[in-house]
Amino acid sequence: MNLFVFGLGFSARRFAERERARFDTVRATVTEPERAGSLAAETGFIVRAFGPETDDPCIADNLADTDILLISAPPGQDGDTVLARYRDAIAKSRIRWIGYLSTIGVYGDHGGAWIDETTPATPKSARSRGRLEVENAWLALGAETGKAVQVFRLSGIYGPGRNPIVKLREGRTQRIVKPGQVFNRIHVDDIVATLAASIERPRPGAVYNVTDDEPAPPQTVTEHAAALTGLPLPPEIDFETADLSPMARSFYGENKRVRNRLIREELGVCLAYPTYREGLAALVADARG
Repeated sequence: MNLFVFGLGFSARRFAERERARFDTVRATVTEPERAGSLAAETGFIVRAFGPETDDPCIADNLADTDILLISAPPGQDGDTVLARYRDAIAKSRIRWIGYLSTIGVYGDHGGAWIDETTPATPKSARSRGRLEVENAWLALGAETGKAVQVFRLSGIYGPGRNPIVKLREGRTQRIVKPGQVFNRIHVDDIVATLAASIERPRPGAVYNVTDDEPAPPQTVTEHAAALTGLPLPPEIDFETADLSPMARSFYGENKRVRNRLIREELGVCLAYPTYREGLAALVADARG
């Protein structure tokens, strides 16, 4: 099989590297042409430039003999750039599995209640509304062409090099307290496991929540990271007075507990890191090792 990835970011790169043995060829895109060369040297993948101002002319030919397509590139201001430029090429290709990485942000705010894939998506922000529109566009392509398109709604992603411990060590975290606020999280390796399981069991039109078992207050996770590492714990800051960017503040405007039962029951996924405790403990162990 040949893999093509639009947007070789944190999660997509981890998937391509961890599942490399599955594929004869791995091709991927990044937005900056100068970054394409360095990433190709680091990973051994064929890396193309693709973005608002760039478009490698080899991409269309590469898509023709792709079997597995993963879309991790975020939408542009006018919708999904991949579909805008390559919808016809994808429709005519031999691609049999398409995965679109989305976000649980499309559900909007549910006042801390439990939700699952049957819960209507009612996004609040323009960013999340755009995501939902792109989800629907990819699912429509699948329905039209008969290709197995799956949407994966990810919660807050963490893993090696991108986690609360790193933020504590670098002094980049705040212990913000907003009563009743919780967030779900997901370790990047559990995202990899879910995508791999879906390739083995494709279901056209499927939507999956990819998240952990235990939504938790953000300050609790920070406190646990500090306790594991002995790093200084920043003081508590009330949410109302916290110095947050508009985007960061908008995350706190949505409060929900997201169930992951479908990936377990349908895809057979057994999370390696079902809560932040297992995930942070493994990151500490790896760092010490």
